[in-house]
Amino acid sequence: MAERMKMTFLGTGTSIGVPVIGCKCDICRSTDARDKRLRTSALWEVGDKRILIDAGPDFRYQMLRADSPRIDAILLTHLHYDHVGGLDDVRGINYITHRAIDIYADERTCQMVRHNMPYVFVENKYPGVPDMSLHTIDDKPFSVSGIDITPIPVMHYKLPILGYRINNWAYITDANYISPESLDKISDCEVLVINALRIKEHISHFNLEQSLDIIRQVKPQRAYLTHFSHEIGLHRMVQPTLPDNVFMAYDGLIIE
Repeated sequence: MAERMKMTFLGTGTSIGVPVIGCKCDICRSTDARDKRLRTSALWEVGDKRILIDAGPDFRYQMLRADSPRIDAILLTHLHYDHVGGLDDVRGINYITHRAIDIYADERTCQMVRHNMPYVFVENKYPGVPDMSLHTIDDKPFSVSGIDITPIPVMHYKLPILGYRINNWAYITDANYISPESLDKISDCEVLVINALRIKEHISHFNLEQSLDIIRQVKPQRAYLTHFSHEIGLHRMVQPTLPDNVFMAYDGLIIE
């Protein structure tokens, strides 16, 4: 019997979130909860294991909002602040679990975490600092708490970053190029999550049409778009224009 799979979208916004501070556009003034987006993050549940993808500046609030006191590991996609800026708040989880939190990332991201949070990795730590165990990964499959995870190398402009696949679900954010080799890694997915920043093209992120093109190539049973800026438009206006198996994710959306 296959393990139960569940994903909660904790945040579906770009680096400055939606609404944008000071912006008075229709999207930023929308009263539809689906148009209010924290920085992009997701919680993967496989059986009784809980794996977080990215811990941006909204991490603490996202955990509280999701009523999620425990996670078993964190997968980081890349080193940009909107994906790692909340790591200091893992100490709240440390207090509950009484152990270090396992964090998996590529070498560049691990170096950045050590550089930006040196107080975590010194020999004589200040009392109460976060307790983390950093694991450097590359493009080879690895295991977390008995769960097999396949990294998916993609490009974020000139920065190599990682998406992830567990079983037949794949998660990719901040990409603007996916190589044929990485497309092969997601070619038989049941569920694909992929970024779609806005309608217009962008130098470092897929826009909506580019994301839809990837979905047409991969042919997942279901696809969910994430990492939106306020330029994507209103959820109620964009969703009806999408193919039947493609959905705009929104904060709090749960798929199983």
